[in-house]
Amino acid sequence: MQATEPSSTHSRASVNVLLVGSGGREHALAWKLRQSPRLGELFITAPENPGLASLGRAVDVPVNIREIYRLKSFCDKNAVGLVVIGPEDPLAEGMADALIAQGRVVFGPIAAAARIESDKAWAKQLLRAASVPMAEGRWFSEISAARAYVQTREDPPVIKASGLCKGKGVIVPGSIDEALKALDRLMVKREFGEAGRTVVVEERLEGPEVSVLALVDGRNIYVLEPCQDHKRLMDDDAGPNTGGMGVYCPGGLVWGRDEALLDQIQSEILVPTLDALRREGIEYRGVLYAGIMLTPAGPKLLEYNCRFGDPECQALMMRLDADLIDVLMACGSHGLADMDLRWSPAASCCVVLAAPGYPEKPKKGVPIFGVEEASAVPGVQVFHAGTRVDTSLPADAPSRLVTNGGRVLNVCASGSSIKEARERAYQAAALIRFEGKQMRTDIASRALEPVVASG
Repeated sequence: MQATEPSSTHSRASVNVLLVGSGGREHALAWKLRQSPRLGELFITAPENPGLASLGRAVDVPVNIREIYRLKSFCDKNAVGLVVIGPEDPLAEGMADALIAQGRVVFGPIAAAARIESDKAWAKQLLRAASVPMAEGRWFSEISAARAYVQTREDPPVIKASGLCKGKGVIVPGSIDEALKALDRLMVKREFGEAGRTVVVEERLEGPEVSVLALVDGRNIYVLEPCQDHKRLMDDDAGPNTGGMGVYCPGGLVWGRDEALLDQIQSEILVPTLDALRREGIEYRGVLYAGIMLTPAGPKLLEYNCRFGDPECQALMMRLDADLIDVLMACGSHGLADMDLRWSPAASCCVVLAAPGYPEKPKKGVPIFGVEEASAVPGVQVFHAGTRVDTSLPADAPSRLVTNGGRVLNVCASGSSIKEARERAYQAAALIRFEGKQMRTDIASRALEPVVASG
């Protein structure tokens, strides 16, 4: 996130906002931006998403790095004061770098900082030199060397594509033979394209995993409320990795509100990472998302993302009790230290509804029913992730809303407790129907388990 320094502190003047991105994360951000009294015009880049289309005005220029001058001209012409870049791809391509201008805040790190996610091998080397606690591992660009290394391991390692894979480039094999097949998938068959040209081979860590997201303004860190993600497709963490099948907040390590553990993660993982980037001449501004494994030896980093998690963002926006424009503008001008971020005491739970065939080959064009009924459940917001309106269907068709991606809808609910938020989310999710709907039934169930005292 970058901007030239303002001449004075931010006023309460209205701000025109450009939101880049097309999924459920961006719909949640748009929903929260709409609640800001500072919002002027909200411009969106993905009007094909019905949720976004209902909240903003579509830009009338191409949105890609090759023609970025068109988007820059659009921002100038429409007095855009804040650009919010949701996905990792445009950040890695340098969209934040290109849109920085006098008087314009860009929420999202520059390409050099986004490399913390877009080049896992580079990040591994950087963090190892900074003594950040993480899984031991090596990186390879030659399949023969990678195979030889895997065959020396006693236990099957984790195999990661070094590049961007929309959260799906991590394979956790059950045996050495499966690990070798994973290398072939990434490096030979190129299932994830150029992202698998280099792979990272890591030891497999054991323990509960938690998502810790922090806002960073180049000088200050603000750790957001921790979330508990559910990556696997099916109940009991079975099936393939996905981009995320659900989340609850507060979650994971805050079952008991363990502030000491949060402080340890900040001091031993987040701060050394930002210091290491600074030594490389890179100032990080934006969201830094750490996947943390709580091992018996203490918290260890799994990997970083350079943007809000999806669906963590949805759960966080449900609980944020502050003006999102104020927050994002402060991030872009070294102003986090003066921000008072407040959180609703309510809990939130998000259940992802996925298309048939997800994650390998999600089926598009499947009619969806019941979204309005689900949205009427108290405390519920339904965010559109992979949907579109099929205008080829007759106007009187039972539903013109159809699937248009792997993760279709994010059914989010707030409640006085995680139990109530979970019940509301599942009540609403049951009202939404489409053929082949995939949905985990155990999101947040661990949060309801009684805590057993040790010793």
